[in-house]
Amino acid sequence: MFAARTLKRRLCLLIGLILVICMATVSHAEVLIPKESGKVQTDGALVVDLGNASEGYIMVKSSKTSKKRLKVRITCGGSDLKYDLNMNAEYEVFPLQFGKAKYVVYLYQNSEGKNYKQKGKLTVSPNGMKDELRCFLYPNQYVNYTADTECVKVAADLCKDMTEQSKIFKTVTNYVVSNFSYDFIKSVTVQPNTLPDIDECWTKRMGICQDLSALTCAMLRSQGVPARLIIGQLGTGTPHAWVMAVVDGQETFFDPTAELNASNKTDTYTVDRWY
Repeated sequence: MFAARTLKRRLCLLIGLILVICMATVSHAEVLIPKESGKVQTDGALVVDLGNASEGYIMVKSSKTSKKRLKVRITCGGSDLKYDLNMNAEYEVFPLQFGKAKYVVYLYQNSEGKNYKQKGKLTVSPNGMKDELRCFLYPNQYVNYTADTECVKVAADLCKDMTEQSKIFKTVTNYVVSNFSYDFIKSVTVQPNTLPDIDECWTKRMGICQDLSALTCAMLRSQGVPARLIIGQLGTGTPHAWVMAVVDGQETFFDPTAELNASNKTDTYTVDRWY
């Protein structure tokens, strides 16, 4: 009988250990990360992996490495977005943030000075897209993170066992306001067209508006709350970035810069684009 009880106890411990491992695996898997699908469209110069267009994103690269700067231009209806593209022929992720529509993707290469010459052009139609908010649950070039990014791992700890989006949103935003500050020095030294830097913001515990907003978006997205990084202007004409999350179906505004008293909460906001 003693042997039977010992065996039963060991089996219980083993089952418990397996459950813990499975729960950790499920938690990690909930962080949605873009992946290559192998469904590729190319015109010889531009390569687009469009296998996950229904998930709200595409992956874009040049067909070969370049010694000259590259840019990607994505148009949809009347919207025209321009991005830098790495010269290493490696995929970068771009959101289909306008939902179910026809997108035209262009590749440009620097020719001389500030001039660029078109090298490629492809059309993408995200057939099968069921959720137009889905793209705001994935990282992209502006909100760039992985499952191992520090803020993502901390978000998982902070929001462990939480299922209500409102509670996740409040927990994440309170954490950002309580643990970060605005980087006034970077705000006057940053170069134009610099992308948000989530890792630097995390390490320094400070950042400018786009860094703080991208970090917040990364934490929210990794916990299943769709969050847009909004780029626009304040009423004074000052370039600015903030967060618009969708919490329980309702658009919910959050401006970490204003919450950190680095901008005026009563200012007006003009939206230019979002990622």
